[in-house]
Amino acid sequence: QVQLVESGGGSVQAGGSLRLSCAASGYTFSVKCTGWFRQAPGKEREGVAYIYHLSGSTYYRDSVKGRFTISRDNAKNTVYLQMNSLKPEDTAMYYCAAGTSCTIGCTFPICPGYNYWGQGTQVTVSS
Repeated sequence: QVQLVESGGGSVQAGGSLRLSCAASGYTFSVKCTGWFRQAPGKEREGVAYIYHLSGSTYYRDSVKGRFTISRDNAKNTVYLQMNSLKPEDTAMYYCAAGTSCTIGCTFPICPGYNYWGQGTQVTVSS
């Protein structure tokens, strides 16, 4: 079992920045990659970015490219999402998920490569 806990959400003005954290505990040896998802009210949960822990390979959805950066700290078993130049459209509940195969385009909850999910952290961007 792996437990994931997100933190770092909050309320910011457009153009501001936030850094989200996803701390993992438990049998983390089973985790090969971690992704970030978000879900706005009335919308589907969508993939934002992911990172493979050994290779460092990353991928982002088009709308956040150049603004968001996903990174990892293996010593802390933590994955981060640095969010810059935030827009009101980024407002959503942000979730991290970990597993053996990460993708950007799965339709939640049909995301078989993601085995564990966090509880979410709210991000609100005002204009």
